Amino acid sequence: MKASTIQLKRRDLMNDSGRMSFPQNFLWGSASAAYQVEGAWDQDGKGPSVWDTFTKIPGTTFQGTNGDTAVDHYHRFREDVALMAEMGLRAYRFSISWSRIIPSGRGKVNEAGLQFYDDLINELINYDIEPIITIYHWDLPQRLMDLYEGWESREIINDFNEYCITLYKRYGDRVKYWVTLNEQNVFIQLGYGVGIHPPGVKDNKRMFEANHIANLANAKAIQSFRRYVPDGKIGPSFAYSPTYPFNCHPDNMIAYENAEELNNHWWLDVYCWGKYPQIMWTYLENAGLAPTIHEGDLDLLAYGRPDFIGVNYYRTGTVEMNPISNGTGKGLMNLNTTGKKGSTQEHGIPGLFKTKKNPYLESTNWDWEIDPTGLRIGLRRLTSRYHLPILITENGLGEFDQLEDNNTVNDDYRIDYLRSHIEACGQAINEGVDILGYCTWSFTDLLSWLNGYQKRYGFVYIDRDEHHEKDLKRVKKKSFYWYKKVIETSGVDLS
Repeated sequence: MKASTIQLKRRDLMNDSGRMSFPQNFLWGSASAAYQVEGAWDQDGKGPSVWDTFTKIPGTTFQGTNGDTAVDHYHRFREDVALMAEMGLRAYRFSISWSRIIPSGRGKVNEAGLQFYDDLINELINYDIEPIITIYHWDLPQRLMDLYEGWESREIINDFNEYCITLYKRYGDRVKYWVTLNEQNVFIQLGYGVGIHPPGVKDNKRMFEANHIANLANAKAIQSFRRYVPDGKIGPSFAYSPTYPFNCHPDNMIAYENAEELNNHWWLDVYCWGKYPQIMWTYLENAGLAPTIHEGDLDLLAYGRPDFIGVNYYRTGTVEMNPISNGTGKGLMNLNTTGKKGSTQEHGIPGLFKTKKNPYLESTNWDWEIDPTGLRIGLRRLTSRYHLPILITENGLGEFDQLEDNNTVNDDYRIDYLRSHIEACGQAINEGVDILGYCTWSFTDLLSWLNGYQKRYGFVYIDRDEHHEKDLKRVKKKSFYWYKKVIETSGVDLS
């Protein structure tokens, strides 16, 4: 396994207002997701999720990896929380496995599953670490997929709401920050449009229908939250990639407008305003792709205004005009899941836009642009458009890390990446953006969905690979000690 070769140039990102100052109650945190860390996929009454099923299909993941054991957080969470406390972490965002709580997705509740998260929450609170719950991070109970095709049926609105209420009633006395749906734009597009996530559907009409139902489920869950956790804060997490035009040619400016509206406003306008953006609605309606709106849908969406916008930020996107005739289509089937740099292909929608490599940006071995200024730009755009606080729920660097002699991992490239993005947050705060907190992705290494275990994100190295679980030993990386200092100084010392 090769070490990363990424080297980021140190830049002074400070503006004329002087040194950054983060709020005293700023949530310096980190994050994970149940399927990616827990393991124990069939223990203590847990039912199967769609990812438990999907990863067993040959050819779906990198070298056939799955989360059956993952990094065994289910059995080692106390050890992991102790490491969080040693770092000084002030917040930990984790997801709850729906099928661990309600094995069939509806009906009987599994007390052992509820107790596991009780124990995790209490352990965090004992160390003064703010728990942030993500209600849904892609692991739909398989039973609901079998019963009514999951997110393609309106039955899921009530089932998801009942699951949410179960969590609100159990944990709402101790947990005040909640995330409803994680990256709806990702699990809907990759699951129903491109077909590389479960359920493996490739149908744009079904994709937009499922997305609308997910919007309704999100709004219903927020409506119920107001009743059961009136003193809490809630919002969805969105995989946000601000867009640039490739150049200032008017055609490329139209492509930029199209990409911003379809890739960002299509979700965020519904979350924050309860309505779809008009230009893209017209385009989809003319194409026969617009979702079906039932009586009462828009009223329900209006209830869904969040308390904050959760932002998962990794990269920006650059686009140019894409001709209708012989234009570039969806190329995500050629998504880089191996870490072979340069293997990602251009993709787009004929008549709207196509992606271009940004010549001004470096990229990771997975071809993700490294753009801290893009984070600052995105935070400003969100603030000007939606006027809501922002919680950065994910930001991090996935790379090849190497365990060296004396149990050391010298991930200076990760430190450089995080430093530059924290500086961008500081600049945005100085410019008037209300940022509640910053959660890195991730605390420990974990299963990176289609990318296996080789793509590492954590402050804590987990000694395992694609084919051998080894001893799952936890090893603190160089970045662990660096982030500890960042937290201790409230972001003043980023050296």
